[in-house]
Amino acid sequence: MKKYKLIGPITQLLTMEGISVKGALKDEDLSILEQAGMQIEGDQIHSIGTFSEMKEKADHSEVEIIELHADHVCVPGFIDAHTHICFSGSRARDYAMRNAGKSYLEIAEAGGGIWDTVTQTRKADQQELTYGIIKRANALLKKGITTIEVKSGYGLSVQEELKMLRAIKDANNSTQADLITTCLAGHMLPKDFDGDHKAYLEFMGNSLFPIIKEEKLTNRIDAFIEKSAFLPSDIYPYFKKAKAMGFDITVHADQFSVGGSEVAVKMNAISADHLEASTEDEIEMLANSDVISVALPGASIGLGCDFTPARKILDAGGALAIASDWNPGSAPMGDLLTQACILGTFEKLSNAEVLAGITFRAAKALNLHDRGQLSSGMLADFNLFQTNHYNEIFYQQGKLVPSQVWKRGDIMYSKE
Repeated sequence: MKKYKLIGPITQLLTMEGISVKGALKDEDLSILEQAGMQIEGDQIHSIGTFSEMKEKADHSEVEIIELHADHVCVPGFIDAHTHICFSGSRARDYAMRNAGKSYLEIAEAGGGIWDTVTQTRKADQQELTYGIIKRANALLKKGITTIEVKSGYGLSVQEELKMLRAIKDANNSTQADLITTCLAGHMLPKDFDGDHKAYLEFMGNSLFPIIKEEKLTNRIDAFIEKSAFLPSDIYPYFKKAKAMGFDITVHADQFSVGGSEVAVKMNAISADHLEASTEDEIEMLANSDVISVALPGASIGLGCDFTPARKILDAGGALAIASDWNPGSAPMGDLLTQACILGTFEKLSNAEVLAGITFRAAKALNLHDRGQLSSGMLADFNLFQTNHYNEIFYQQGKLVPSQVWKRGDIMYSKE
């Protein structure tokens, strides 16, 4: 086996180098190499340059030349920083009822809502959940999403949350995509818990967190801060315990009412996700912090509600990532690129801002520093689109899919 792979010529290679974590971006800010080559060693990028020069200098005894014979645009592998793809069952009835004008309460009283998914997920065994995650992760990988965050949160008991977290761990060993696990035991107060919100969170923190640490199931703790879930006053002790044990914090924040983003800032969370209800005060607070704001256009599309104020967040100097929120209830689409393009249209985001939101800035939302850019030493996670200009990727709003998907230096999918 040869030590290196050299792929090219690439019509446009977008490195995402020199892109700031925070603030607005113009398309002119993008670093674009033309007729480029990328040399790969193992699972990392060794070097990037002009393909013809790299090919001429290559030692053919050590370098496998992979020559492209059509126009291609190369971008970093996409990163979906917020999903709930560990679940069982369907909420198609919820979707139909919601579009027919039924309220959240009416849907819940009819047996729908999050508790419906909890019930169905509890009935599934670990192997069934693992299979479902692998199937969804592989479908995402084919669309160029090489890193996928996956939450628990449909178990809502110690044993059921562990079942979900173990299923995600098993799935990560059986798919080529990287799965980043998050514990969302703080999703809602389960109907079968004998106690109030604070008692539930205290119990889960004391009983679940040590096992998660012992089994190394995740280093991320999430919670849903909302009037229908947990109030800020409920969450602070839970998050403080998590931080004291060395967990990173992320927050479901400001989806229907404000308060969650303030908790995220005060707790120095990695990210605050949703933010559809954020006002100027929350936007300013987030912009003046190191918290990554994560827009979830899939939830806005699924619920028919306002989008995250992405334009205002960027103009205020905030950091914006974009994720799909793929879940069986409010965001069933699960198509990151299409959703990001739609958000870009409604929020007037530049293509550079959209691309950064699903690559470099999305990596920051997961506290990952080895991906999201194409440069020496970074993971060789990238997508090739058969087109002559990167604008086509966003113009076609998800219809243009990758012709090749590369993960850790190996080709995972090719339609050529």
